[in-house]
Amino acid sequence: MSTEDTPFFDDPNAALREIAQNPAAYAHYLADFHRVVLDMAAKLEVLQRETRVHCRGTRVEGDKIGQAFLRSFPVEKSLNDILKHLKGVSSGLEKSAHKRHAHDEKVKEVKKQRKEKALLKERKNNPPLQAAPESPEQHGAQSPNMGYGGPTSIYNLDRRESA
Repeated sequence: MSTEDTPFFDDPNAALREIAQNPAAYAHYLADFHRVVLDMAAKLEVLQRETRVHCRGTRVEGDKIGQAFLRSFPVEKSLNDILKHLKGVSSGLEKSAHKRHAHDEKVKEVKKQRKEKALLKERKNNPPLQAAPESPEQHGAQSPNMGYGGPTSIYNLDRRESA
């Protein structure tokens, strides 16, 4: 079995699938289309000028002023519409490439935000245990300066004066 009998790709859309998955390849692919559209638009603008000159210059015997223009108007309008649509396609290609890149950046940020949120949730649900600091004086003996944390009974007032 020769390689000529089998298609290069089993799936004809495999190459486009690869391009769609990579934002840089996507932008490059659309840039190729953009170049073609801009080239078409430039050539159609030249055709538009030449058509306008020819159609407006074509006069028939007995024409009044403006009749040549009125006859050329539908042809000029059709070319103007084509150019307007090509400009829309051109700007759409640029926007699409930018939006594809922005989508990739947003996906990365969502992953990062979800990871941070999960860490915060885990810290909230399982706070780290903090041991209370132990002072060596309080292991059974009372401290000499009781202050506000002193005895709670009137019988434990050994060195305090009454009011």
